[in-house]
Amino acid sequence: MKTNNQSRPAAKKRATVPAAADKLDLGKLFRAEYAAPRKPVLLDTVPSRYLAIAGQGAPGGEVFQARTGALYAIAYTVKMTRKFGGVQDYTISNLEGLYLNLGCDPMPPKEEWRWQLLIRTPEFVTAEELARALAALRKRGKEGDAAMVHLETIAEGRCVQMLHVGPYEKEGDTVAAMAQFVAGQGLRCAGPHHEIYLSDPRRVAPGKLKTILRLPVVPV
Repeated sequence: MKTNNQSRPAAKKRATVPAAADKLDLGKLFRAEYAAPRKPVLLDTVPSRYLAIAGQGAPGGEVFQARTGALYAIAYTVKMTRKFGGVQDYTISNLEGLYLNLGCDPMPPKEEWRWQLLIRTPEFVTAEELARALAALRKRGKEGDAAMVHLETIAEGRCVQMLHVGPYEKEGDTVAAMAQFVAGQGLRCAGPHHEIYLSDPRRVAPGKLKTILRLPVVPV
């Protein structure tokens, strides 16, 4: 992975969607957008389709966990229905979090955090497929908060991105380094704090957790 702090990102090659017989992996298709550099870098992102579910409160809390479970329930039900139906298969992408009232500024109390949990999803997945997945979960008595899951396109454009290694509670140091880098580039933060979770906190020690942090930026 490139870790050079460049004031202007390299031009991106247009991604080619695999043939229908291939298993689509969005993480590989858009590999450049999931760079995990140890120092801040600038990159350009394309508008992306996500399965999304919203909530408020501390990450890891009861609501957060319930919404995470609902998001995965819909994601896997849609995927497996397509797979066993002989329709284009794809890999479930990493969990992501968009923290709507966080950015480069000091963080408010966690109970005030407003967020969206996200799973990047192929453009060919439809709202009708989500409705069928919800009906299947409801029939099995596993609906939970799944009715809150919807499709949403998010366009962040140019962003600063950096890998955070360690507990989530220590992300402030990484965000501060990103903010300093942004100011040095003649830019300012212009969107919510975005996290891409590379580690499962149930299986990885806090000190070894890996999380990509992303912040949209615009010229000052």
